[in-house]
Amino acid sequence: MRPVGTRRAVLLAAVVALVLWAGTARPGAQGQVETLRVQGQVHLLAGAGGNVTALVGPQGVLLVDAGSQGATEPLLAALRTITPLPIHFLINTSADPDHVGGNAAISQAGRPMPGWNGAGVSGAPVFAHENVQRRMSAPGPGDPGFEAPFWPTSTFFTGKHTLHFNDEPIELLWQQAAHSDADLMIFFRRSDVISAGDIVNMESFPVIDLARGGSIQGELDALNRIIDIAIPRMNQMDGTRIIPGHGRLCNEADVVEYRDMVTVIRDRVQTLLAQGKTLEEVQASRPAYEYEPVYGAEQGAWTTRMFVEAVYRSLEGEDARSRAAR
Repeated sequence: MRPVGTRRAVLLAAVVALVLWAGTARPGAQGQVETLRVQGQVHLLAGAGGNVTALVGPQGVLLVDAGSQGATEPLLAALRTITPLPIHFLINTSADPDHVGGNAAISQAGRPMPGWNGAGVSGAPVFAHENVQRRMSAPGPGDPGFEAPFWPTSTFFTGKHTLHFNDEPIELLWQQAAHSDADLMIFFRRSDVISAGDIVNMESFPVIDLARGGSIQGELDALNRIIDIAIPRMNQMDGTRIIPGHGRLCNEADVVEYRDMVTVIRDRVQTLLAQGKTLEEVQASRPAYEYEPVYGAEQGAWTTRMFVEAVYRSLEGEDARSRAAR
């Protein structure tokens, strides 16, 4: 754990970040999308579901995530306040509806780059890990999935895929079994910005989607990878910017604190599990107690109890696999 002085410094940095957001974001009316220039050629668009990242340069626009279905019109209106240039690429960081719901409309609002070899693609090509397409086209029980126009048009199965657009080297990095089994983080190397998707969520505890292949250890591995890539300018401040799936802009120190929080809760649950405690007993101990005011929720799509259960079930599964391997 960090010393108290360091944590106070990080808290101060978070307050400063919120002030900067309030002072530099372009506000929209209720129901509209706000924009914020992050650094380099990268912009953040917030308010369309999950955060949307835009790389804007002389060749046009590359978007990371498409927001929720039905939010396309305000999203495109916000983008047009930044540039009139066309959308040439769209990347999905996961198969979550608030990140891929706008795929069909956003793709059709764009067009391929001249000379692009994507056969049969009339709009902007949509990149994703192949697990995104699998989750969208063949959903599990209780998941309606998506029709074909929403699916990615260009997928890959390796740990890394690269693009070069607007004189920007771009790395698409697959994070296996983190929030889900389909997570990508996008590293804009020249602008020094990471679009992290729901690996980082400044509005809640991380969503560990066990039904879609997520795990607590994979989530921690993904957070550590972000920390490995990010380089602060001074005293863990400035430098690499991280755009979370939801919530405010981050720097390395924010992600370190988020990782430390997840680690503390994981370790507490793991200790109780080793003692033979049931899920109900673990819940009663409130292993996330001091973090609940910032990241917790008693109701909604992702509650504190759901997070603790996901950690417990994930660790329980790891223990079972470990025993079976002996």
